[in-house]
Amino acid sequence: MKFAVIQFPGSNCDLDMYHAVKDVLGEEAEYVWHDEADLSGFDGVLVPGGFSFGDYLRCGAIARFSNIMKEVVKAAEAGKPVLGVCNGFQVLTEAGLLPGALLRNRDLKFMCRNVTLKVENAGTMFTAEYAEGDELTIPIAHGEGNYYCDDETYSKLKESGRIVFTYSGDNPNGSVGDIAGILNEKGNVLGMMPHPERAVEKLLGSDDGLKMFQSIVKEWRESHANYA
Repeated sequence: MKFAVIQFPGSNCDLDMYHAVKDVLGEEAEYVWHDEADLSGFDGVLVPGGFSFGDYLRCGAIARFSNIMKEVVKAAEAGKPVLGVCNGFQVLTEAGLLPGALLRNRDLKFMCRNVTLKVENAGTMFTAEYAEGDELTIPIAHGEGNYYCDDETYSKLKESGRIVFTYSGDNPNGSVGDIAGILNEKGNVLGMMPHPERAVEKLLGSDDGLKMFQSIVKEWRESHANYA
């Protein structure tokens, strides 16, 4: 499976994404600069964390207009897996691929530490290797990770199983419903604030994020088995 790791000016988790896919999983990965306009040669798209365009105006607001985002939208519409982490989550909401918005953390402070996530839905292409109710140790590093949506949107997310991860025990940023990660309606676009790519090896303190990348590869291979 071949992944595109999108790079914006200010991205700083692109190397972590590349390492998780290329070095740990042993899959193909390439960096794709934001000015590029073709993702047709890739099977999955990773939108990493960082501070795209310095987080000016609003986190992800400028990155949303980059050439490559038109291709990310096309990839999502084609059913390819798209994972946006931290700033990547913010970019996906700005691009309209996911509902809601990311606000300043409740305490108005940047937070960088491990949190405990609960797997709310293990029946997705991103969580197939987990079990529902699993608790994961995953790091966060954000100042604007407070997920917000209106009551109607929240009800739709909850009823349709599109809330994939919640914070367990401690909500670090004030997100509605303790939300840490959500899916689009089709189920192939996941946005989350915690960083699974920084939790793929025990050496890093946790390898609880590895199964997410393994899930993506497994589900992709199974869906393409008939075309091999």
